[in-house]
Amino acid sequence: MTRRAFIKTGAAAGFALSLIGGGALAQDTIKIGLILPMTGPFTSTGKQIAAAANLYMAQNGATVAGKKVEIILKDDTGVADVTRRIAQELIVNDKVTAIAGFGLTPLALATAPLATQAKTPMVVMAAATGIITERSPFIVRTSQVVPQIAGPFGEWVAKQGMKKVVTIVSDYGPGHDVEKWFTDRFKANGGEVVNLRVPLQNPDFSPFLQAAADFKPDALLVFVPSGVGTQFMKQFVERGLDKSGIKLIGTGDVTDDDILNTIGDVALGLVTAHHYSASHDSPENKAFVEAFKKATGGLRPNFMGVAGYDGMHALYEGLKKTNGAGGEALVNAMKGLAWTSPRGPMSIDPDTRDIIQNVYIRKVERVNGELYNMEFATIPNVKDPSKAK
Repeated sequence: MTRRAFIKTGAAAGFALSLIGGGALAQDTIKIGLILPMTGPFTSTGKQIAAAANLYMAQNGATVAGKKVEIILKDDTGVADVTRRIAQELIVNDKVTAIAGFGLTPLALATAPLATQAKTPMVVMAAATGIITERSPFIVRTSQVVPQIAGPFGEWVAKQGMKKVVTIVSDYGPGHDVEKWFTDRFKANGGEVVNLRVPLQNPDFSPFLQAAADFKPDALLVFVPSGVGTQFMKQFVERGLDKSGIKLIGTGDVTDDDILNTIGDVALGLVTAHHYSASHDSPENKAFVEAFKKATGGLRPNFMGVAGYDGMHALYEGLKKTNGAGGEALVNAMKGLAWTSPRGPMSIDPDTRDIIQNVYIRKVERVNGELYNMEFATIPNVKDPSKAK
């Protein structure tokens, strides 16, 4: 055995031993470790989810099953090694009942083995690659699954008469999912696609936008992480593509609700597919948006915020069923949960522990002086097609 392998084996064994007795003991406080990128390039994700989690507790109380609920918020800066270290500390030292958050796919994947080993429920409130729930039986997701957005959108776009599309996606798990599922469904309906991938860190979209323009497509589909849409749209305009006749479409990340007004008029008319809009017309959403803005000094909630809010709902409802117990019992209690979210009807698939929800087709419009993603078509109760039996 090499020295490195010995050290890794010893560390894993130490982690396992530290769980014996400590993590399984009953406690009067239910601790939820919330691991989010509160600093770094993905700060908006962390701020949205943290604010929504705090709002849920403010509205629903800080006790469940007679036990106090405590959120322990930790900043992982969007770095997977940091996420894993923090998760281990929360499980071993703080003896949390559950861990939650996970702003990006690599962060969730890095933590999944710890959730399995410690038998600690892990609620994914942001990361969206299809494979995540397959990496641990203790993972439950309340955000989205990229294939459930991109696949139906590919079909819808083809039915609008578009024949040639270029996709530009960030080069990591969710971007690959968007590329695959949009492309497969669009091609199946007679379309032609060219795929381009942009580095996730420090992206420069200019050369990819030029390549897209040279192809002369009917439309350009874009996927970038939450918060990066402003940078993409700026370069889209600088390259003159807003006047090229190429229709810009995308998943909802590019017209993220909390940055949409900063993108400006260039976003008007942009059609996207997504599972949430701050303009969703329901009593539940109107109340959520109003409360979120009041709690954050006017910040508009986005799809990350609603996922954090729903993640807390899943935890609370599961804990009510288990009388405050965690472990496998809590995961089982969250399976099959169904409720009316600010985003619309949703549930946790009991077979996959993934989200089932509506997908909305939206267009950016100006309403009362502000830009909003206005829904005009609904694809109801979409499961993750990548896990279809």
